[in-house]
Amino acid sequence: QVQLVESGGGLVQAGGSLRLSCAVSGSIFNINAMGWFRQAPGKQRELVATITSGGSRNYAGSVKGRFTISRDNAKNTVTLQMNSLKPEDTAVYYCWVPRAGANDYWGQGTQVTVSS
Repeated sequence: QVQLVESGGGLVQAGGSLRLSCAVSGSIFNINAMGWFRQAPGKQRELVATITSGGSRNYAGSVKGRFTISRDNAKNTVTLQMNSLKPEDTAVYYCWVPRAGANDYWGQGTQVTVSS
């Protein structure tokens, strides 16, 4: 059984920083892409950032230049460093590991709240 466990959410003032981490455990090997999604109240879940096993990164336009995604392939962890946070970044953030031909893996979500 595969589990994705996130940590690091919380409450921060606008302009502040938070670091989210996700640890993937269980029977899973050679993970290619990993990433983060977020979902704000009343909105659809949206992609925030992805990273491949080779280190190629992709960011949503709204977070580019402020967020940095990284990973440790040996430990199956992925991290999202979030700087210059804005109130519109408030959302539940989900760790994500896609799977070809099967349901993707998702974490339970961690709340990020940015106050103005």
